[in-house]
Amino acid sequence: MTQTLEALSRRFDTLTSIRGIVHTMKTISAINAVPYERAARSIEAYHHTVRSGLRAFVARTGPITLPKAEPVDSIVVVFGSDHGLCGNYNELLAEKVQAELVPTTAEGAALRVLCVGARMHDALAGQGLGPESVFLPPASAEGIGRLAGSIVTRLDDIGHGEPYHRKVTLAFTRRAGRGQHEPALLPLLPLGQAFLEGLADRPWKSRSLPDYSMPTHELFAALLRSHIFASVFRASAEAMVTENAARLALMQQAERSVDERLDEVKGQLRTVRQDDITTELLDVIIGFEALRNSSRKPPRGT
Repeated sequence: MTQTLEALSRRFDTLTSIRGIVHTMKTISAINAVPYERAARSIEAYHHTVRSGLRAFVARTGPITLPKAEPVDSIVVVFGSDHGLCGNYNELLAEKVQAELVPTTAEGAALRVLCVGARMHDALAGQGLGPESVFLPPASAEGIGRLAGSIVTRLDDIGHGEPYHRKVTLAFTRRAGRGQHEPALLPLLPLGQAFLEGLADRPWKSRSLPDYSMPTHELFAALLRSHIFASVFRASAEAMVTENAARLALMQQAERSVDERLDEVKGQLRTVRQDDITTELLDVIIGFEALRNSSRKPPRGT
């Protein structure tokens, strides 16, 4: 009985320690999501400024007509997680890339994969996709700009300074309803006709007409690069928010499971302790009765 009580006590202490670790991880996930959420909102304001610049460019020069060149290769940028404790985060996204992008790649063209995170590299390799470049995920919200700049530079290198001739897709995990998350594919390049027509259809809302002094090609290239940077930054920030949300949900589930197990062990401990106390009381009573009975026996020889 004593050994059982000791084993249950050790199990209770272990579960208590595990609950403390899970609670700490849950708290860290909730805290980490806040700066990434702020970064996502901030880049939206910057992206709005870039789109305003594109509308001003269109208002000054007229509708944008890009060269009709068939993209040679398709490029996908996949945002993964290296921190773990967020379920099958990487595997689900790798499966979506394999299922939706590989079949739609033009015949004779290659699907060039850039990924964020070594674990995402392994998940993509498991789907038969070999990333040609692996980027380190941001360790904080301040690192998102570094990551987005590195990805944009890599896209420039692949496109030889004119990335809009390439087909580029962003693959990341975004938030869904009711605290869920889902893998998403966002076409980035070439610029869609709806996007270009939307710039041309929106009137310039100012009595001051826009103007610029830079060469037209250089200005458009700078605006396009800023648009790509903001889109990549937004996808990275959303992926980090979703990663922490997924980890938070799993930690909450783990905390509930540990609490249930703790309640079960507490009940077993109470039962074992009560049985132990009852046994000890019975031993005392039996010993007392034995002593009393022995004292009542008449001495021998009387």
